Amino acid sequence: MSVPPEPPLPIDLGADPARALARDELARAVYREAAPDPVQAALQWLARRLDDLLRAASDASPGGGWGLLVLVVLVVVVAVVVRRRVGRLARSAAAPGVVLGGTDRSAAEHRRLADQHAAAGRFDDAVRERMRAIVRSLEERTILEPRRGRTAGDAAREGGRALPAAAGALQDAARIFDETVYGGRAADADADARLRAADAEVAATRAVPAG
Repeated sequence: MSVPPEPPLPIDLGADPARALARDELARAVYREAAPDPVQAALQWLARRLDDLLRAASDASPGGGWGLLVLVVLVVVVAVVVRRRVGRLARSAAAPGVVLGGTDRSAAEHRRLADQHAAAGRFDDAVRERMRAIVRSLEERTILEPRRGRTAGDAAREGGRALPAAAGALQDAARIFDETVYGGRAADADADARLRAADAEVAATRAVPAG
């Protein structure tokens, strides 16, 4: 007669190793870097609360046990969710706020790409290309000096000084661009329409002479 297998031994992780494991996970740089400010603040708050909970559980159960194991599992679940979101943002925001990277397209080419993306319902890409068209058009008009790594905010401030009548439109366009590309907010037809209107307003506004 076969002997039934022995039941698995209960897991006794121990309080100190469990706390160390969880705190090491929460201390990883992924929770401090590459996340927009609201997300980063929420993660820091969560890390403090979990650390407090682990500390309390350790004091109440010096020998460790299932309570601490559940908390560690919770930390791992949070880590997976956070890394998925923050990792995506980190990949798209290697240089936060930059409008023009390694591209030499003209404003007309960026507008054409924006139109194509919008027609296909890819509004995030449409917003990105429309903002690039706005910045490139300012460079082509010599209102802005061509410069790699210029952010949407930079372009709005610099362009607004030369085109005060269009300063509000430039600020609105820059805000939509940052929220869409780096803030994780999905663009829609309204965002695309606002960028189109800003582009048209900037193109129709004459520059004010310096001084």
